[in-house]
This record gives sequence, structure tokens and C-alpha cells, in this order.
Amino acid sequence: MAAVGSAAAPELHAVDAVPGSGAGRLISLDVLRGATIAAMILVNNPGDWDHIYWPLEHAAWNGWTPTDLIFPLFLFIVGVAMTFSFAARLDRGMSRGRLGRHIFTRVVILFAIGLFLNGFPNFPWHTIRIMGVLQRIAVCYLAAGFLYLASWRVESRLHSRTRANSNWIFIAAAAIVLLVGYWAVLKFVPVPGYGIGRLDPQGNLGAYLDRKIMGNHLWSESVTWDPEGFLSTFPAIATALLGILAGEWLRSARTGLRKAAGLAAAGAVLLVAGLLLHPFFPINKNLWTSTFVIFTAGFAMLCLAACYWLVDLKGYRRWAAPFLVFGRNAIAVYFLSELFAEITTTFGFKDSDGDYQIWHDWFYDTLFSPHASPKNASLAFAMFYVLLWLLLMWPLDRKRIYLRV
Repeated sequence: MAAVGSAAAPELHAVDAVPGSGAGRLISLDVLRGATIAAMILVNNPGDWDHIYWPLEHAAWNGWTPTDLIFPLFLFIVGVAMTFSFAARLDRGMSRGRLGRHIFTRVVILFAIGLFLNGFPNFPWHTIRIMGVLQRIAVCYLAAGFLYLASWRVESRLHSRTRANSNWIFIAAAAIVLLVGYWAVLKFVPVPGYGIGRLDPQGNLGAYLDRKIMGNHLWSESVTWDPEGFLSTFPAIATALLGILAGEWLRSARTGLRKAAGLAAAGAVLLVAGLLLHPFFPINKNLWTSTFVIFTAGFAMLCLAACYWLVDLKGYRRWAAPFLVFGRNAIAVYFLSELFAEITTTFGFKDSDGDYQIWHDWFYDTLFSPHASPKNASLAFAMFYVLLWLLLMWPLDRKRIYLRV
């Protein structure tokens, strides 16, 4: 990552825009991204993993909690931001070929950063986890980015009367193929030793492929499957594609109020559709099921519609200042907060009694644990950690210094 000034802000960041126009990028997008990053830091860093309020935990398997909504919301935002950033780069004269190379370069760097976090500090290459949050973002950015570029190529070849909606149709069709195809392979492709249609942690097709493809390079908490595994990344790409559709809607020439209403209506429909389909194909983050994509995309559209209406249309921005700090340096603050958390939970010191103390445990046991109930102390630590990174990133934002991949 490199420090840059505001004039060269990274493509996942936003600048002032006229809500009714198709140009520029949206402040509301940075606000929503920043709120998502703050939520990521909060749920990833409790004081004590044994004492967590249920909304800050993932669902054990089927179903969902508020925590399960955070990662798909970020992927959705990546898709939305892509529409604005790609258009801005092309307006500045970047060729599609150069834009494609830029996409690939960003993907390699993001994936490498994710691997670094997985391996730090010992880097056990024979067991290092291959996939992860940043790796999934990278792969989805790669696939969605090239599909988006491909939709422009299709659009340029069509008659002018059909050209306007062609990229919408192309992206929507790609998302539908991914979601229906994923449902079909999970439900109807037999898994050796387990049979057909298994959706449990061990017997589903995704877990089987994870073991075959990645061997012992899986998530250490499960060993036999990976929540960001190979097969479940395909429907995650659809999450980013639905974000692209939302971004195209926001870039259209419609009025701002119609854009907000359209997003809210589409979000409500998808949210209800996901819930109605849940009994037939369960909402499940670990499998990233098609119903999970539909349900969380609906939630993301509702959040974006509300944020767009409040921030860009009504101009209520003062409350959003902390989220803008996170949103403009999203990947940087996520990486640094994860790295610092790993350092404090790995390294320590010898106290006066000669006992080895981990920095995280010492800090938590000294300043938080004695002063509240176990769950409240754990939550207070997580909130403190979010505030710490807000204070650390605020000076960079004030100086308009943004760290980008």
C-alpha cells in the first residue's frame, strides 16, 4: 500500500457528486463502507471470545445474525464502487486494456496481503490458509471487474435502441447463472462418500472440494472446510455483481429520489425473497448459499438507499464523519487493525513474577475485565478497539492522505 493525496484517491473511495447525475462518486458510499469496516473491526476483536453477545457472533450454521450481514455488505459495496471508479478512469482516458491490467494488479496485491495476514508471524507455508476475507474480496473483484468490462464490450456491439440496457441484462444474467448453478451443484451433484444434497459442514460439495483442492491449507477453526472456500466464492461473485447493478442504477439519469426509492423497493423484494426461499435452500453464510446472496443483497440495497437519501439527497453528513474516516481508508484500516490484533495476541512479556503475559490478555484483564460483567467487558474492549483505530486514522483523513493498494 502506498500513501497518496486526495487527488489520486483509490477507486474504492468516494468524492463529492451531484446526486442526480451519473458522474462522480457518492459520499454515502464512503459512509456505508466506513460503517461496514467499523462493524468488521468490532466483531473481530472482542475482549474475550468466550463472552460475546449473540448479535456479534456468526450463526452456528444455517440462519443469520447481524454479524453475518457485514462481509456481504462490503462485497456489495465493492460492486457499487466499481461502476463509479471504472467510469471515472475511462473518462480520464484509460484504455480498457490498461484498466484490465490494473484490476489484475490490485487482485494480486490484495490476495498477497491476505496471505500475509494468514501466515503472520511464523509463516508456516505447509499449512498456511490460502483463502480468507481479503482473498475472497480479491477474487470477486477480479471476476466481477472483468464481467463488467465484458458487459461494455457486448453493449458496444448492439444497436443503439438496445444498447442502453444491455450491460444491465448481461450482469443480471451472470448473477442468475451463478446463483442457480450454485444451487444446482450443491443439491444434485453427488459427493463421494456422502451422497447427494448434503448441506452439513462435512458432507457438502464445497467442503469436499476444499479438502481436495486446498488440502491442509484450510481454516484452522474447522480443518475440513473453509468459509471462504473455492466453490462458495462463485455465489460471492454474484454479491458483487448485484452491487454493480445497484451502482448502474445510481449512475443513471433518474432523479435522486427515484433512485433511492428504486433501491429500497428492490431491496425489500430481495430481502423477502431470501426469507421465503430459506426453507427450501437455507440462508447460510459459511456456504454462501444463493438465498444468503439474495437476502443480504436486499439488506445491502436497503442500507444503501437509506444512506444515499440521508447523506447525498438530504445532506445530513455531520453524523457520518467517523464513518468517512474509515470509508476513505477502508482496506488500510482493516489490514492494520488485523495485523495489530495478531501482534497483541501473539507476543507478550514477562511480568514481575516471571510469568509470560500476552499483551492483549494483560491489557484486557487490567483495564476491562475487573470493571464489568464478562460480556460487557468484552464488548467494551471491542468498542475501544474501534475507537482506537478511528483516532489513529483521523489525522490521515484530515491531511487527505489515503492508503491504497
